[in-house]
Amino acid sequence: MKRTWVLNVIGGTLGACAGWLYWNYVGCASGTCAITSSPVNSTLYGAVMGVLLVGAVRPDPSKATSGK
Repeated sequence: MKRTWVLNVIGGTLGACAGWLYWNYVGCASGTCAITSSPVNSTLYGAVMGVLLVGAVRPDPSKATSGK
């Protein structure tokens, strides 16, 4: 249980950093883009995507072998 939270926090933090970096270096020149026109939107979107990505690649604990 604790490992799941730690992985979600790490994924969210890395995603938030990636979202902010995307806004900073690529962004939206016209200001009409819904996600990349604001650093807050871009950072939150990156955090959500990071958590979802970690959840998608994390192995399912119910299918893990117990070694018996």
